[in-house]
Amino acid sequence: MGSVARLAALLAVLALRAADPAGAVAGGDTFSALTSVARALAPERRLLALLRRYLRGEEARLRDLTRFYDKVLSLHEDSASPVLNPLLAFTLIKRLQSDWRNVVHSLEASENIRALKHGYEKVEQDLPAFEDLEGAARALMRLQDVYMLDVKGLARGVFQRVSGSAVKDLYSPRRLVSLTADDCFQVGKVAYDMGDYYHAIPWLEEAVSLFRGSYGQWNTEDEASLEDALDHLAFAYFQAGNVSCALSLTREFLLYSPDNKRMARNVLKYEKLLAESPSRAAAEAVIQRPNVPHLQTRATYEELCQTLGSQPRHYQIPSLYCSYETSASPYLLLQPVRKEVIHLEPYVVLYHDFVSDLEAQKIRGFAEPWLQRSVVASGEKQLAVEYRISKSAWLKDTVDPMLVTLDHRIAALTGLNIQPPYAEYLQVVNYGIGGHYEPHFDHATSPSSPLYRMKSGNRVATFMIYLSSVEAGGATAFIYANFSVPVVKNAALFWWNLHRSGEGDGDTLHAGCPVLAGDKWVANKWIHEYGQEFRRPCSSSPED
Repeated sequence: MGSVARLAALLAVLALRAADPAGAVAGGDTFSALTSVARALAPERRLLALLRRYLRGEEARLRDLTRFYDKVLSLHEDSASPVLNPLLAFTLIKRLQSDWRNVVHSLEASENIRALKHGYEKVEQDLPAFEDLEGAARALMRLQDVYMLDVKGLARGVFQRVSGSAVKDLYSPRRLVSLTADDCFQVGKVAYDMGDYYHAIPWLEEAVSLFRGSYGQWNTEDEASLEDALDHLAFAYFQAGNVSCALSLTREFLLYSPDNKRMARNVLKYEKLLAESPSRAAAEAVIQRPNVPHLQTRATYEELCQTLGSQPRHYQIPSLYCSYETSASPYLLLQPVRKEVIHLEPYVVLYHDFVSDLEAQKIRGFAEPWLQRSVVASGEKQLAVEYRISKSAWLKDTVDPMLVTLDHRIAALTGLNIQPPYAEYLQVVNYGIGGHYEPHFDHATSPSSPLYRMKSGNRVATFMIYLSSVEAGGATAFIYANFSVPVVKNAALFWWNLHRSGEGDGDTLHAGCPVLAGDKWVANKWIHEYGQEFRRPCSSSPED
């Protein structure tokens, strides 16, 4: 690659270096909400403008250098003895004594690059942090797992589920975006650094394959090389128990870097291990997917995310029906809501077109400036965790009269008292890259839960509004009940969290499946026990 092309690509290198933890100032939460990811487009546009100015400056500089080159070359070509002319002899001496020095030591190139770096430093504070790169890489691994996506397909920009010999397209983007060798290396390295060789190996293998195909070429923005990918992949295979593959890859590494003493020692080490145990050469280690201790229902959860589970059809069970609902409320008589009973135990209902496009847009707009990383209750504390990737904000009904109208509509439809403190403020959630919320209960399962600080009992019901559509994924899966509900824009999902006895309903264990493609927004209204005594009377029967 020429010097100009290298300089032209320097901006991408600087952007990559911004991912260094020491320089991270963005908080590492960009990846956890897609609206935050979208905001990252603005600083990149500023960087593009900087690079455009830099390129124009370099193009002008190169045009001037080309002019000088052509002028001198023509003098050498036009005359067999240019030094016979005293004027030409003078200009030769001057060029060699002065002109060439000025060309070589010109400050124009350094001024151009200095302006580029200075502009970058101004933008740097608005760039994602290293934690965002890690979070985005883990999101790809999550999508790979939950939707059984093929890594080679992902590298080509294709979202395909591979199960045995069957291949199914889960999502067809309007524009295919392939990953580079360096992209795949970075994903694999995140897994590698976590000791997760199950995910590291396929991504590093793809990186090695792509680097091999482009060996000898170099992109300024790349951080890694074929040697880096071979190094990491060899050790990943060794850690996974596949010494033969580790030896083969290490030997390949030494073809490109024969003076590397560490890798030479590794060859001797692997050869000795295979000599001591010849069976290792034939045995192929089976790499187990990392265990998720907090998730005991992973298989069911992922199956429900991939399909709609055993959700019955309305024609199969007559008690599942669709109707126009007024709930005997004068408020809804002139504009009833379309109701679809999804499930009976637990009782889950979907209200279609509960909000309008304009209302959904306004709610998203009210919440966006206040979004913060979503947390979960852990004893008496609130923690940000890997199994919930989103940002959320709480909106009081004083924010806008439209939210008061929304509360009235929820109250009329459910028949419940949703005035504070009998219900929480509206929580608006925006999911991130591969955003999800693994199986959980909305109601408190521990007496020390922060939910009880409201002094209004447990969460008796959930009213969740889908404020957007998604292109793929993002379904709400009810694990023990074995069904899932896809995202339906502007619809609202309602279910009871507690039995009438006040005991939690275990069948309401549910999850927000990872968003495969799209921007998922929901709004939650959680309604508490107190204030509902005459609206949903108690019962001593645990079945009610």
